[in-house]
Amino acid sequence: MEIGLVVGVLAVLAIAAATTIGPKFGVASPLILVVAGILVSLLPFVAAVDIEPQWILAGILPPLLYSASVSMPSMNFRREFTAIGGLSVLLVVLSSVILGFFFSWAIPGLDLAWGIALGAIVSPTDAVATSIVKKSGVSPRVVAILEGESLLNDATALVLLRAAIAAAAASFAIGTVIWTFTYSVAIAVAFGWVVGRVNLFVRARVTDATVNTVISFTVPFIASLPAEALGASGLVAAVVAGLVTGRRAPRVLSPQHRLSDAQNWRTVELVLEGMVFLTMGLQLFGIVQKVEKVHEGVLPAALVASGALLLTILVRAAYVAPLLRSLGSRARRSEKLRPRIETMQQRIADADNDPKALVRTGGPGNGRVPSEKDVGRFTTRLRRTLADIDYFTGAPLGWREGTIVVWAGMRGAVTVAAAQTLPVDGTPSRPVLILIAFLVAAGSLLIQGGTIGWLLKLVKPAQVDRAAQNEERQRVMSMLQDAAKHIPLPESRERTPENMEVMKKFALDRLHAQRTALLDARDDGTFDADVLASALTNLDADEISISLKGSPPED
Repeated sequence: MEIGLVVGVLAVLAIAAATTIGPKFGVASPLILVVAGILVSLLPFVAAVDIEPQWILAGILPPLLYSASVSMPSMNFRREFTAIGGLSVLLVVLSSVILGFFFSWAIPGLDLAWGIALGAIVSPTDAVATSIVKKSGVSPRVVAILEGESLLNDATALVLLRAAIAAAAASFAIGTVIWTFTYSVAIAVAFGWVVGRVNLFVRARVTDATVNTVISFTVPFIASLPAEALGASGLVAAVVAGLVTGRRAPRVLSPQHRLSDAQNWRTVELVLEGMVFLTMGLQLFGIVQKVEKVHEGVLPAALVASGALLLTILVRAAYVAPLLRSLGSRARRSEKLRPRIETMQQRIADADNDPKALVRTGGPGNGRVPSEKDVGRFTTRLRRTLADIDYFTGAPLGWREGTIVVWAGMRGAVTVAAAQTLPVDGTPSRPVLILIAFLVAAGSLLIQGGTIGWLLKLVKPAQVDRAAQNEERQRVMSMLQDAAKHIPLPESRERTPENMEVMKKFALDRLHAQRTALLDARDDGTFDADVLASALTNLDADEISISLKGSPPED
């Protein structure tokens, strides 16, 4: 037991060290940890490490995916869902089939079903691996696409893996695969949505911030474990629960609770992500040892893995190129609708005092006089449509951004864990298949992850527009000032003990009004997500300060 504790302490210290020294040398900490794990595994006095794959798939991934989805702007996820859905489903299926043919050709005695199974294992990108590119300053659209893809594509890959294993047992039917995938995702989405809403309902009634955060640690497992028991995707359920929580938490949970969540979850993410990459490297010796026991060659496996890695990049590039053209065409079509939408907005504004006029303008109501609620919903829809058009036309995705999307699609520990779920009985050359999966994942991380910084400097994709963000910050400040004007000033602002509670209530009411305006703007998508997040953080800090001091700040 003492040895286990020492190893655990050393692992945590290694994670802290890699996170600290990585930025100083321009190297992502996950790469340092993978290399460190590989080097340690090769030491003669270190025993082979064999990690139970379910610890990764069911124990570590759900909280990591949940945390990533909580912090992901829901509006950006909705806007990029066409790209995310295509990369998460169509590209995974396409890659799995093409790789399946390659593996069945390159590995003697491996039939197509097992080839597709291995293709499904190495096809999905890793949510943790994409964290390497998140801090590079590229366009938020690129980050949203990569993050969204990696949150959802595991479900597709795991369903294909199960289907391919069933096909190897001569019980395969395409209809069964489609039904299994549809059922797996639909049940997971429904279950994740319910868990996300119940999570907020319960936590909104817990006053202790520490207890509230402890409850949040259970949410990804409450979503994923029952979903898996129902035959659905536990990972998708955790993601949906996170998206629901992230979108509604600012309206439901207090700033103290959300600050506690953010700080503690950041620590959990750091440790779990580090453990994923460190243990991935540590497994190398054990995997090679198993290959040698069955008298299979490591070099042939390395050659097959090299070909597979190259093929994954080529297939991804072949898919992303037309995807970007499609997104560009959609943006241009949307831009053509702008004059019509603006005209409808103006007509609604002109008809404000005459609802009957809306019938003549083709507005809401389907020929009847619209109610005030109908007009409000229709106006919101127009406003959000214009915001979407601004989003797509303001940050177009060209070949430079497409290059980053292709190269940043890295594999990671999920590939290694999924490979180890292959049946012990019946899988031909199982140790070799696991080694190939490991080499593809490690090669992807080290080659693609290690050169992503150099590639960014070479192709120079669009970066975050700081000037535009500063302009938006000014607009957000004006919006917040307007929201605060609706809160009446206290009759007396003298700082006396009698007026302290009145002044405190005034300050909190003003902050609540500003937060409501900010979240309404977030839901409409009228401002940059990072700008809104920064403004929300400032409002939360002001409210926490007032609560701690017991009095409002001086104006």
